[in-house]
Amino acid sequence: MEPELIKDCVHCGFCLPTCPTYVLWGEEMDSPRGRIHLMGQHVEGTPITPAMAGHFDACLGCMACVTACPSGVRYDLLIEQTRAEVEREHVREPQERAVRGLVFGLFPYPRRLRALRPTLGVARRLQPLLERAHPSLGAMIALAPAPGRRQRLPRRVTAVGPRRAVVGMLTGCVQGEFFPQVNAATARVLALEGCDVVIPPHQGCCGALSVHSGRSDQARRFARRTIRTFERAGVDTIVVNAAGCGSSMKEYAELLGDSQEWAARARAIRTVDLAEWLAELGPVAKRHPLPVSVAYHDACHLAHAQGIRAQPRELLRGIPELSLKEIPESDLCCGSAGTYNIFQPAAARDLGDRKAARVRSTGAELLVSANPGCTMQIAAAMRRRGEEIRVAHTAEVLDASLRGVSPSVLGATGRGGRDGSGPGTRGRDGGRPRGGLA
Repeated sequence: MEPELIKDCVHCGFCLPTCPTYVLWGEEMDSPRGRIHLMGQHVEGTPITPAMAGHFDACLGCMACVTACPSGVRYDLLIEQTRAEVEREHVREPQERAVRGLVFGLFPYPRRLRALRPTLGVARRLQPLLERAHPSLGAMIALAPAPGRRQRLPRRVTAVGPRRAVVGMLTGCVQGEFFPQVNAATARVLALEGCDVVIPPHQGCCGALSVHSGRSDQARRFARRTIRTFERAGVDTIVVNAAGCGSSMKEYAELLGDSQEWAARARAIRTVDLAEWLAELGPVAKRHPLPVSVAYHDACHLAHAQGIRAQPRELLRGIPELSLKEIPESDLCCGSAGTYNIFQPAAARDLGDRKAARVRSTGAELLVSANPGCTMQIAAAMRRRGEEIRVAHTAEVLDASLRGVSPSVLGATGRGGRDGSGPGTRGRDGGRPRGGLA
């Protein structure tokens, strides 16, 4: 923890109403300024006690306080440094260590996630038993979506019409295995907007889950591998469709700052969010009408960590006949926060229920988000309310409009649309990217 960063906090309190855990509990030590006070105590020699570690663990890392802070406090850096310190110094209970070992030995590895998919049906039937064994195990099963139909992506998708750019595309871990239709839609949208899309095979984890949980050595290893993968692919711009991944990859130079070589290699590759890139590129493909009402959810690591709010809304408003609804308390985290809804299931459930109620108040037919964790979290909260809402990624909505397919396909993961036009259909205008994507 850097003492100078800690001193930047003047304890003004502007962060309090933006902090999800302070909103829930009203506890000073579970606010950003309270946690910064604890960080200061540790820097001055106080060892990390179980109570202190509990306050740090309870932080979602949503970065809403960074947006709200008038003093420019780098809480994002402070909490990451603090979590690394907790992992080094704090000895967790054996059961908690086992659960954390399971999560970080599974989620960052696409092949292991793929092997898990066939067992989800049995695991759901055993959920009550797993929850009694440990709440985190029950939370994992409750959150898991029905896996989408696997879609093999080609190594390169050729631009439709004149080529405007060549970009790489991150496929991700959870995104790639549980939401493969999002990656397929992302590649199609980029190609229809004039991009050659390079999709390196055998991609691994970008390191986001690890860095947000204080596992800095693992995060650096994943970061270096990701950089090497896209260097070999010959691209210097990577488009990312998952908010948490994009946020972490944009900070690779800081993560790898102990090596001048790797920091320079990180800076040589530009990471952009899909919405950020499309807004910068400007539209060329025709938008067909999409008569659907949409509630757009701001993923924290997109809105707060990357400052991307206007671009997704701009893209959605550019679709004829689409009605965009704003969600009340849009800046308050849904409780997903990477692995938070697994390790802190009670707090995450309260925040998820709160978010679900706000989403339902919009009356929208479709919930749109740009992060797989948020999608799973809010969908699970809606199920607890005995309600269902279709969920889709921004890329899927754009894809449906560009190809002129029915909005009924949105949120119909792995089942196709009710009108028979599944995600792989050609669409109204017959235009389609080349390279194996229908």
